[in-house]
Amino acid sequence: MTPRESKVLRVESLARVEGEGALHLSLDGGEVAAARLKIYEPPRFFEAFLRGRSYTEPPDITSRVCGICPVAYQMSACRAVEDACGIVVGGQLAALRRLLYCGEWIESQTLHIYLLHAPDFLGGNSIIDLARTHRTDVERGLGLKQTGNAIMELLGGRAIHPVNVRLGGFHRVPTRSELRPLAERLKRARDDAEATVRWVAGFDFPEAGIDTELFALTEPGTYAIECGTPTAMAAPSSAGLPADTDRALPTRTFPLHTFLDHVVETQVPHSTALHSLLDGGRHLTGSLARYALSGRWLPPEVREVAREAGLGDPGGGAACRNPFRSIVVRAVEVLYAVGEALRLIDAYEPPPGPHVEVPARPGIGHGATEAPRGLLYHRYALDPDGTVTEAALVPPTAQNQAAIEEDLRGTVRKRLRAGDRPTDGELTALCERVIRNHDPCISCSAHFLDLTVEREA
Repeated sequence: MTPRESKVLRVESLARVEGEGALHLSLDGGEVAAARLKIYEPPRFFEAFLRGRSYTEPPDITSRVCGICPVAYQMSACRAVEDACGIVVGGQLAALRRLLYCGEWIESQTLHIYLLHAPDFLGGNSIIDLARTHRTDVERGLGLKQTGNAIMELLGGRAIHPVNVRLGGFHRVPTRSELRPLAERLKRARDDAEATVRWVAGFDFPEAGIDTELFALTEPGTYAIECGTPTAMAAPSSAGLPADTDRALPTRTFPLHTFLDHVVETQVPHSTALHSLLDGGRHLTGSLARYALSGRWLPPEVREVAREAGLGDPGGGAACRNPFRSIVVRAVEVLYAVGEALRLIDAYEPPPGPHVEVPARPGIGHGATEAPRGLLYHRYALDPDGTVTEAALVPPTAQNQAAIEEDLRGTVRKRLRAGDRPTDGELTALCERVIRNHDPCISCSAHFLDLTVEREA
């Protein structure tokens, strides 16, 4: 485009993301005037219709928010309500919850890697294209996803919207003999998970770095999944460093019960989803943040695979901030989840009962877990008989939207300044890749692209 030319690119339906969203990109004289991720699905009002419900209902109701990560919503809801009621679930019941969550990580991250993200690197438009050119790889991915589904089915009662989860634990817990076939399946899946890391590590990654705070739960000594303390790693620019720095950056933590004092939601005109800022600045949750903040606590064998895949040594504090490489981090998390599931099964002893009692009482409770796409927070207020009087849900994609839009602006600006003249189609493809790097979960469907270009001389 010429220095004086202006144009507006509109991608009315984003492809290979969960849900319905659009992109509005305005260019003016070779600069990016605006980049807006537009989520136009109707509001779903979960927070509103949770009010007046029994305190036992949020785990089942909120699991319907998402068919891709229902366990994340169930676990965050359980932790928040149990916190309000003064109950802490521990022992083997807590271990089973972590095992169930591992199943969701395996199936959800594998879905993203193979069905949504890999086509960007291999020249295909969909998993159907890849099945023709990379059949063995696709079959490996589908097998891994089925393994995650098998964990969900055994512990949750079914793979989508599990029905076996309840406050205090489960309606029913498995026997050791029921877990044995699952362990054998996971042993085979471990090789496939490691092969997945090596496969995606061989993709061609553009040089990039995101200059924003990274935000995740941390639990010293382990890779945080179902619990932890909110922790933020500073943006490189705040330390006077470039976005692609490999130097360690300062971190800070705050108590979970102060979450809404730090993460503030606002309505923006172009989206039905709220945007969030962390202490007034953009932040990013998800795999990149988890790896940067907790990668040092991955098992040694997983850290070694991650180093060989080009992610560096998280034990030294260096953080991979290249969003294009997020697919590698997700593959490492699948490998970790497979091994963690095996460890939990090997140590399993059936608890005395399938759940602990959670008596109603008035109070306010907070719960947060690491959904595959990032930190998910729930807050509930209960009256004396356990009726929900207030509810707040802060999902990871809402938190990530401001960072995604900034990443879009920076990536397009870099491309325009490179000296070539990208076509509308090339810019559209680049923007969609940038969005898919962050795996936004808008809802649970994918659409093909319909592009409208408006030009103004």
